[in-house]
Amino acid sequence: MVPHLRDYFDAFTRRDWQTLDPAAVDDPVRVALVGLGWFTREWALPGVQRSAFTEATVVTDVDAEAVATVAAEHDLVGLSTEEFRDGVAADQYDAVYVATPNAAHLEYVERAADRGKAVLCEKPLEATVDRAERAVAACEAAGVPLMVGYRMQTEPAVRRVKALLDEGFVGDVVHVHATMSQTMLGELTDATDQWRLDADQSGGCALMDLGVYPINTTRFLLDADPTRVFGHTRSEHVAFDAVDEHAAFQLAFPEDVHALCTVSQNAQHASRLEITGTEGRLVLDPAFYEREERAARIVRGGVAADLEFEPVHQLEEEAAYFGHHLLTDTAFHPDGRHALTDMRVLDAIYESAATGSPVSLSL
Repeated sequence: MVPHLRDYFDAFTRRDWQTLDPAAVDDPVRVALVGLGWFTREWALPGVQRSAFTEATVVTDVDAEAVATVAAEHDLVGLSTEEFRDGVAADQYDAVYVATPNAAHLEYVERAADRGKAVLCEKPLEATVDRAERAVAACEAAGVPLMVGYRMQTEPAVRRVKALLDEGFVGDVVHVHATMSQTMLGELTDATDQWRLDADQSGGCALMDLGVYPINTTRFLLDADPTRVFGHTRSEHVAFDAVDEHAAFQLAFPEDVHALCTVSQNAQHASRLEITGTEGRLVLDPAFYEREERAARIVRGGVAADLEFEPVHQLEEEAAYFGHHLLTDTAFHPDGRHALTDMRVLDAIYESAATGSPVSLSL
């Protein structure tokens, strides 16, 4: 149990992984950002710039106009994708952040590895297990660090929930419930010709884009991997004909702990994670989206508390973790091998949805 509730509250937004004084950093990790979609422009780039351990220096994208605009607005080196592939301005960055459509991750991870640059790749790692394995192999062969962007693992609220779980606050975990949904064609864009609706580019939609959040966050919180999955997907609207619009799945973990999860790209916006144990319950609601504030509720026996805390910028926390661990030569937790497990779980859920039967995993 947490010995002093006061200490738990006071340390709620503390970076428990940080050992380096930000004020002592004269040369932060210089980052090239690959892919200038809305997420990079509105969240990742500001996060990299806000962190004391990183700085953005180079940007590239297939959209030349986006490159010119972002480079001019932020005083960065703007490169065409051809220039980036050819190694132009490679001496201007130490690491590469990859935020392209999923099926393009491999190419840029391999390019970075070839040049000895550390990699922060968005999740899921790739569009298929095979391509994800190749990305990991490229970084391992080159001896470069590969971190995957599981920002929930650097979110202080999630880390405090994990601390409570690890200390037995809820007793033995019995089950987990998680949901994540949005009206993608509206909240993100109205365009129906986007990469998330292209199975070759995305590898899937609701499950690949959203399902990875409850899967990975549950793995992180329980410090365990699922041994069996059972899933169902469905698509009702024309825009989602080639991909999954909605998905529901069950993850079976060791000691008979089950996680029940639902995700949707065309439903009322929702984001919630609930862990129930024999003696208590922990709830994050909202839980997953970068653009909403976290809220936490802790319940034990007949006592409940709603926690209010100052929210962090999730992409700043992720960039800070990445830069800090490179500067201190410390291994990342959410590395490529960790991400491969998620890819195999996602693949197994799609297999289960196609066959209508549970799929066992040996991870």
